Amino acid sequence: MEAYALLLAATLNAGTVLALAALGLLINEKAGVVNLGAEGMMLCAAITGFATVVHTGNDWLGFAAGMGAGALLAALFGVLVIWLNTNQYATGLALSLFGVGFSAFAGIRYVQEKLPERPQFALPWLSDLPFVGPALFRQHPLVYGAMALALGLIVFLYRTRAGRVLRAVGESPESAHALGYPVRRIRLAAVVAGGALCGLAGAYISVIYTPLWVEGMVAGKGWIALALTTFATWRPARVLLGAYLFGGVTMLQFHLQGLGVDVPSQVLTMLPYLATIGVLALISRNPTWIRVNMPASLGKPFFPGS
Repeated sequence: MEAYALLLAATLNAGTVLALAALGLLINEKAGVVNLGAEGMMLCAAITGFATVVHTGNDWLGFAAGMGAGALLAALFGVLVIWLNTNQYATGLALSLFGVGFSAFAGIRYVQEKLPERPQFALPWLSDLPFVGPALFRQHPLVYGAMALALGLIVFLYRTRAGRVLRAVGESPESAHALGYPVRRIRLAAVVAGGALCGLAGAYISVIYTPLWVEGMVAGKGWIALALTTFATWRPARVLLGAYLFGGVTMLQFHLQGLGVDVPSQVLTMLPYLATIGVLALISRNPTWIRVNMPASLGKPFFPGS
């Protein structure tokens, strides 16, 4: 039972990375913008957050720095695609490639660096409960923060005026513009907010999830988070559940290796990516279902006055 409790705890930890990034991308896409640069933003945020903690010893400053790096890159992306009307897909891929290269260059001197002693978190009394204590109540605060963020996004998107305006911009920017809403500024704000969350996810990887810096350590999680928004049909609660599902698949490989399962380690390492491809293949069999749930103007440029 202890092994399963640790597996569940690791699943929540791994799922938090995907949840933070995917919820950020969800905000982008609800406003009608596709950002394929999540991988690059997360890598730049990972090295920024790690370097900040190395020099300051403060994890929360590292998270703030990571969010700042993600927001800055997202703002650059937003200016290019929203004001200069560059292609969203090509610009996002360019951002991802830039992030991979820049993070590798900037992180050379931090490869051998070590972070200060990691603090241990536990909720009083609850953490001492059998099974559920080590599984659920000894997590980093950001694990619970991701859950609260998903709940907050549900309330924001479906219960507030600002959330309805954001969704309207993603569904019909022409109509929103005709009603007097600043479509481009709303889209830019959504892109920056999404980039900040991707940055937080990247910093979480290098500071908490695997507290070290290695080139390319995000290892495709940005792409999985991007696929997760489609898998969840652009619903925050489903994004959270999907993140934990993919997190569980990721941790399952280590659990199976620990049990001595006679399967090549390369096959086990492939599990999260095979799961992503399989889910997308299943979803693609029903394009109508995707079209009904997808923001109508997703990926489409908007030209005021046209």
